[in-house]
Amino acid sequence: MGRHSTEKTEKKRKSKSGIKVLITLLFLVIAGLGFYFGWQYVKKSEKTVEVANGNTVEGQAEPEPVKQVQIFNGNTRPVACMIDNHSDAWPQFSINSAYLVYEIIVEGGETRLMAVFKNQEPEQVGPMRSSRHYFLDYALENDAIYAHIGWSPQAQSDIRTLGVNNINGLEYDTGRAWKDGDVFWRISGKYKAPHNSITNTKTIKEAATKKGYSTTSNKESVLNYVVDEVDLTGREDAIAATDITIPFSTLQKVNFKYDETTKVYTRYARTKLQTDAVSQTNITTKNIIITFAENYTLTDGENKGRQGLKNIGTKNGYYITNGQAIKITCTKNDRKSQTVYKDMEGNEINVNDGNTFIEICPVNADVVIQ
Repeated sequence: MGRHSTEKTEKKRKSKSGIKVLITLLFLVIAGLGFYFGWQYVKKSEKTVEVANGNTVEGQAEPEPVKQVQIFNGNTRPVACMIDNHSDAWPQFSINSAYLVYEIIVEGGETRLMAVFKNQEPEQVGPMRSSRHYFLDYALENDAIYAHIGWSPQAQSDIRTLGVNNINGLEYDTGRAWKDGDVFWRISGKYKAPHNSITNTKTIKEAATKKGYSTTSNKESVLNYVVDEVDLTGREDAIAATDITIPFSTLQKVNFKYDETTKVYTRYARTKLQTDAVSQTNITTKNIIITFAENYTLTDGENKGRQGLKNIGTKNGYYITNGQAIKITCTKNDRKSQTVYKDMEGNEINVNDGNTFIEICPVNADVVIQ
């Protein structure tokens, strides 16, 4: 009995010892698997980063995507289109697709627009109108192909002497409705001549290519766009700007009203809401730049009241965005150079990544910002 009992005890001891070994082995296996899969997870989280010389660096986490300005990028050459702003030309076509819109006074107290497009190919742009010579300065500073239908004598002369790459609708206008291949065409219905000429940027570029003009450009933007939102609120020189009135003349008064939800300004002219005939939406803008420049009546012998513009040198103005405004200076050294916009401390202003209306208004215009 004693020997049998001893054997049983020995078997139990060996059995317990075996279980402990199995548990230990199982633990080691689990721990090993945990380490292996953890290591694999870390390896998957690490990316191989390419460096400039074509070599790679192991073990670096994938960088955050680089932010890039959206309103102006790439080397597509801009197209600047002269847009009719007579009330018979409303609503205009594709204004909301332009990254810049210049507005300047012309004869009769009217204003005319120059819409500048880049990386956009709207199917209808217009109504197109004739050139005025001081708009050429802003086509040149944007290195834009300049599209218009007709010209004043001053514009015709300056286009030649300044070497402006232009597409004149008078070369292409048939007076008929659109057909495939047309560069300029006419629309009917509400729109009557001379307020019914239409083009598009694709056909303008095709015509430009045939004339030997480049359709690419490496020129930097006139405005210093930044990717991070520009908020002027904290500046000591900032004022509230949710309702802006710009009286160009007794005939043409422009208003911009700020929407705090969308953070853009809606455009009105002669108290009427302005809409885009293509997008069927209100005309809006992210930024407004006001420049005060003296205009005067030309003594050109035709007595049509055509205007001149003293825009060379340093002029006063405002930069307006996100419901705030600051005073700025606007310096243009010559007709081809880019305008530089600075705050009153002499720093070039940062401009929000979005479309901009540049309002070049009479120096004595009673502009109201509130």
